[in-house]
Amino acid sequence: MQSIRPKHTMRSAWIIAAIIVAAALLFGLFQLCGMGTRQAAQSETPSHVESSKPKHIVSLESKLLFTGNSFWGRYTNDEAKKTDKPYEFPFSRLHEFDRKSYDAWITGLECPTTEKGKAMTSADMEATLAFNCDPAYLPNFAKWFDVVTLANNHTDNQGPDGFAETKRALDKNGIQYFGHYNPEQLDDICDVISMPVHAKWSDDSTTEEHLPIAMCGYHGVFQIPSAASLGRVSAYAQYMPVVAMPHSGKEYVTGPDEIKSTMDHTLIDNGADMVIGDHPHWVQSTEAYHGKLIVYSMGNFMFDQQFNPEVVRSAAIQVTLRDTGDESDSLAKWLDLGATCSAFGDDCLAKAKEQGLKKLALSYTFGVIATDDTGYATHPASAQVQQSVEQRMNWQQTLRNLGQS
Repeated sequence: MQSIRPKHTMRSAWIIAAIIVAAALLFGLFQLCGMGTRQAAQSETPSHVESSKPKHIVSLESKLLFTGNSFWGRYTNDEAKKTDKPYEFPFSRLHEFDRKSYDAWITGLECPTTEKGKAMTSADMEATLAFNCDPAYLPNFAKWFDVVTLANNHTDNQGPDGFAETKRALDKNGIQYFGHYNPEQLDDICDVISMPVHAKWSDDSTTEEHLPIAMCGYHGVFQIPSAASLGRVSAYAQYMPVVAMPHSGKEYVTGPDEIKSTMDHTLIDNGADMVIGDHPHWVQSTEAYHGKLIVYSMGNFMFDQQFNPEVVRSAAIQVTLRDTGDESDSLAKWLDLGATCSAFGDDCLAKAKEQGLKKLALSYTFGVIATDDTGYATHPASAQVQQSVEQRMNWQQTLRNLGQS
């Protein structure tokens, strides 16, 4: 007798089969999705790794302007007091130099800035050749100048107390300084300056940073600095760029005497990357010595002498320093240190030694701008004066000798 399966048994079988097929389909879908996810992850990995790499410095650049003697006392002060804005007057035409195109301006401040010295008249200063600059001018001066050398024959004119007061006034106005009126005050000759620079990074961004640069000031008017004094350059030159700014030489002549040229050569021999001098009140010749620039005298940038064309003109020296970024790791360390080097007498040199930092292979390019302070307000000189200043400096020949023309 043939048996007959109940209907509910057949329905159960169909249900089970359907569940098995659905499970198989779902498993296949999960496998496909998992494979796609793994493939997507694998394809994204290279770009993720690339984007996680830290950026690095591609290049570094700073454009500086070095100027000759700056002094707003005596007759400049007299003329300024005739105007309705006396403390702005000596600087009233400096905007014509396009200040924003430079990262820093550096000059020789040829006067103490003291309150006591304000009692001196122009006749007093003329008779004694003891100078003073009213500190009330400093806030406007600081809008233009970042760094000054104090190594000259006038910063002691108000005595040691006046020199100390001058440094306090510069600190108050955010102006860095270096040098001493006594060239045998060895610890004060050179100082590490925190110089503003522009860094370009591998992601095409740019940042404003600070690079440590040593600057050394030498007063050589009344004495020849000793070998120990001139040798201070070498302690810094082992680690960082050095700019030497001697204040020396015979006044009102077109070129250096043997004493001046020998001293400037010695500064290069001791490791200075360039020598940029002043004091003679006239523009003097230049020289390429062992592949380094020597400017013997820039002349008067801002001064009250007005008695002939020689004393109202000067040569402002443009210096553009660059690093190609090949030393990116070292550059970053130098920039970290540079942010801490703005105080006089800081320990930046010692820190560079401790960190084992190596001197950067910077390149330098140079230019010259003729200036004119006729009328006691410095401004760019005429094209004719520019040409005569370059001729006096033998500028084009010096550039050729430096490989820059």
